[in-house]
Amino acid sequence: MQARNHTRIWEYVQQHRLVSIVAGQLIVICVLGGVFLNTAFGSALLGAFAQSPCSSGDQTYMVVSGDTLGLIAQRYNTTWQRLTSYNKLANPNVIYIDQHICIPGKGSGSSTAHMPAPVVGLGNFFPYGQCTWWAAQRYYQIHHTYVPWTTNADAWQWVSRANNFHWRVSSQPSPGAIVDLQPWVQGAYGLGHVAVVERILSNGHVIASNMNWGIYYWQVTNVEFAPGPGVTFITL
Repeated sequence: MQARNHTRIWEYVQQHRLVSIVAGQLIVICVLGGVFLNTAFGSALLGAFAQSPCSSGDQTYMVVSGDTLGLIAQRYNTTWQRLTSYNKLANPNVIYIDQHICIPGKGSGSSTAHMPAPVVGLGNFFPYGQCTWWAAQRYYQIHHTYVPWTTNADAWQWVSRANNFHWRVSSQPSPGAIVDLQPWVQGAYGLGHVAVVERILSNGHVIASNMNWGIYYWQVTNVEFAPGPGVTFITL
C-alpha cells in the first residue's frame, strides 16, 4: 500500500513538472516578444502603422537615403521634437526611405513666416536628351521658372535637392509638377527618372511627358505613372 502511494505521488510530481516546464517556456516567449516590441525596430514599426495622412494645410516630405529627422526639421525651420510629436513617431531616431513626414502648415500651430524663400534657376544646364534636361525645360515652358539645382542632380536626387532649395515636395500630383521616380520604380533605371505632369487621370494616375524613356530616347513621349511608394511631385 505504501509503495502504491509513493508511485502516485511520483506520477503527480512528474505531471506537474511537465506543466511547469511548458508554462515556463510560454512565459519566456511572452517576455521575449515584449522585449522585441520595445526595441527601436518594434517601436518604429508600430509608429509607422500609426501614422495618418497629412492635413490639407501641411506639406508632405518623403524620406530619402541619408535623411534624419533633424535634417528634415532644419529644412523646414522647425524642430525634430515638433515633427516627432506631430507625426506620432514612436522613435525619432528611426525613419525609413519613402516614409511620409507631415510638415505642419498653417492652422497646425506652426508659423510659416520664417520659411526660407524658394531659390530659382538661371537656365537649363542638363545634357540634352536626358530626362533631367526635359524635366527642367518643360517645367520652364509651363511656369517660366528653371529648377536651380545643377550639381548632385541625377533624377533620384531631385527630391533632396528640391528640399535643399526650398521647393515643395509632395506625394500628391498637380498639373505641371515634376514627377520624380526613385531607382527601379515603375520602369525607372538605376539613376531614377524625372518627367513633367501634363494631366491627371480620373483614377489618380498621371500622364507625364518624358525624354530618355524607351528606345527613342531623344523623342518626347507621354507615359502613365501612378502615385505611390518611390514617386514624388516637385513644384516651386
